[in-house]
Amino acid sequence: MFSTHAKRIAALGAACAMLFTAAACGGSSSSSQSDGQTIISVNNTEPQSPLVPADTNEMGGGKVIRYLFEGLVSYDVKGKQHLEVAKSITPNDDATQYTIKIKDGWKFTNGEAVTAESFAKAWSYAANVKHAMKQASRMSIIKGYDELQDPNVADDAQLSGLEVKDDHTLVVTLDHPDSVFPVQIAHQSFFPLPSVAYKDIKAFGKNPVGNGPYKLKSWNVGKDITVVKNPDYKGSRTVKNDGIEFRVYTDENAAYSDVLSGNLDVLDEVPASAVKTFRSNRSVTAYSQPGSSYQGFVIPERLDHFGFDEEGQLRRQAISMAINRKQIVEKVYSNTKTVATDFTSPLVPEYSKTLKGEENLEYNPTKAKELWKKADAISPWSGSFKIAYNADGGHKQWVDAVSNQLKNTLGIDAQGDAYPTFSDIRERVTDRSISTAFRSGWMLDYPSAEDYMTPLYASASADGHGSNDGDYKNPEFDADLANALSQTDVTKRTEALRTAQEILMQDLPSIPLWCDNVAAVSAQNVKNVQFDYTNMPTYNTITK
Repeated sequence: MFSTHAKRIAALGAACAMLFTAAACGGSSSSSQSDGQTIISVNNTEPQSPLVPADTNEMGGGKVIRYLFEGLVSYDVKGKQHLEVAKSITPNDDATQYTIKIKDGWKFTNGEAVTAESFAKAWSYAANVKHAMKQASRMSIIKGYDELQDPNVADDAQLSGLEVKDDHTLVVTLDHPDSVFPVQIAHQSFFPLPSVAYKDIKAFGKNPVGNGPYKLKSWNVGKDITVVKNPDYKGSRTVKNDGIEFRVYTDENAAYSDVLSGNLDVLDEVPASAVKTFRSNRSVTAYSQPGSSYQGFVIPERLDHFGFDEEGQLRRQAISMAINRKQIVEKVYSNTKTVATDFTSPLVPEYSKTLKGEENLEYNPTKAKELWKKADAISPWSGSFKIAYNADGGHKQWVDAVSNQLKNTLGIDAQGDAYPTFSDIRERVTDRSISTAFRSGWMLDYPSAEDYMTPLYASASADGHGSNDGDYKNPEFDADLANALSQTDVTKRTEALRTAQEILMQDLPSIPLWCDNVAAVSAQNVKNVQFDYTNMPTYNTITK
């Protein structure tokens, strides 16, 4: 899932200069004790879209959705899977069909029962091209997805691979073998929806009805979203507080200032101005541990000189080799990030430091100049190379550092291109109107390398059907990824994913920079802050 500030999980680069006063914060500085309840205040950005699980692919909305809904399975802070609404998930011999048994007694907060139909209808709605859901490609693994991409398909057309046997039994037939399916369904796009959602999906997204550990209390656009404990929740994520206030901040320094003054309980990403001091600051409780969020930038194939051809590949490799990642991580971020060695993160079992083509991620200014010169021999370069980023996410410092390195090594004009908010840049990226390179952050949705591979680089996720915003399409990569997912043997699957990654290493559809470690703070009176595999706090455990 796209991270708003460099996460999710995972958190992604932080920046900015001097600390602003508490008055500069985007959210309220009022007490989080309300009507005798303990409401935990946390940072967030304004969601790009209404809170519909399958139409949200960024963390402003994703943080909230994960706590308003519950799926078939979930994962705890140690990456262990828990059955939630699912009673059992049973595959056939070749992982092409799964029989899912649904537990009895689950209800949405409006009293409607959660049944097999609640999942089947939600997944089909997400897959149907008429509804233009941003996470539609997540359903491409289910039989019948391609038919639902026909622009003439009926609004209520259903995935042929879904068979509701009864209220408690859902049989899922896949388009191809997929041994990772029981892991993938932890993703929010597979959450169930109540029948009221289909009457007016946008209105529903502004006042969602879920089945998760919390329910929506209020949404003040541009200010905050408050959720309160759902007393009827039946899942494993025990709630230890009365609610969460997600405050919208447009500057991480303001959020950090609010934590220092006790006006914000938890900040999940420390700004660059504080990375050297937050661990020793006695005014806060600091958290620092390995993380899973990926940070890089995409150079769209549609840009002149950057097609997926020989010239474009040479230029991407040259740009990647011109970046001294280690220096930026040390000097700018005080080693609160881990230099990228592949397209995943150290928190997935398939992570690698020894991929074929790994030299493309190593700083080599001499080779970078050579490759750029070869590209110029094919078609001379002119103009300015820009990297777009959202100014509210703390990316300016690393974008400026990367731009300076490109300028000094390749002798080209390179600079950052700031958009005021995450929503602003995502709109341009989503409608393909952006005409520059742009930052790309990804927060792990479930603990598998596949979660980086399919959403970001598969052809099925391109052209607005998923999160492949550079519209990268390589049939060889698609085939290797499909081969990996067909492997029920973990060792064979890991090796096949490695082969697929080596294709990415040559093509560089995204330029990997680093993975964000957890670098977070909480106010001194806040307790039980934990971080899961996505780099995000487990909001339900926090107390004070």
